[in-house]
Amino acid sequence: MKFIKRIIIISIVVLIFAVALIVGAGYLKYKNAIKDKPLKETATEIMLSENYTKLEDISPTFVDAMVSVEDKRFFTHKGIDFMGVMRALKVNIESKEAKQGGSSITQQLAKNMYFISDNTLTRKIAEIFLTIEIEKTFSKQQILELYFNTIYYGSGYYNIHDASMGYFGKEPSKLTDFEATLLAGIPNAPSVYSLNNNPDLAKQRQKQVVRAMVKNNKLTKEEADAILSQQ
Repeated sequence: MKFIKRIIIISIVVLIFAVALIVGAGYLKYKNAIKDKPLKETATEIMLSENYTKLEDISPTFVDAMVSVEDKRFFTHKGIDFMGVMRALKVNIESKEAKQGGSSITQQLAKNMYFISDNTLTRKIAEIFLTIEIEKTFSKQQILELYFNTIYYGSGYYNIHDASMGYFGKEPSKLTDFEATLLAGIPNAPSVYSLNNNPDLAKQRQKQVVRAMVKNNKLTKEEADAILSQQ
């Protein structure tokens, strides 16, 4: 029994040490990233990019749709949605595959701003530190605005303006409720839901978006049915 206890203790110590190393490496990655290019400087570059679109110039339905389907507790959490993480973990365990990621909108923005091509565990830790920094630096409205202008919408469209013009031939403020909810479903899996490649799958995803809006009290059941009836 003493031998088993020693093994357990040693294993726990090794695990704690390994976690500390990973967290430390993630923190260092985060600090190096913002040292090379400060957060506000990176945000300014994005805001000055071609076709950057202000939040007030984006369809309110699109905004509600994205928050509802991507991060329904966005306005109440501090960057990390622990309930969302636990829900995603439960779904992934039950399905035995990575069906949900659990990342908040702010976490997704952090990745898009600094770590877009890095999928390591160290990056994930760095992303958490950067998420906290973003939440301290910008308002929720500013975070949403940056997010909509940095996510990928499929078919080569990397901001809300280009996606709206490319798919529908109109400015983001002019999107109909049908178009807005259809577009909001694409960033979850851009290559899968691109309207140019898989319009039928995109419409299936749109149903999930609209249902999420109903659950989030952004649409009534009647309004949701009216939107989907336009297909």
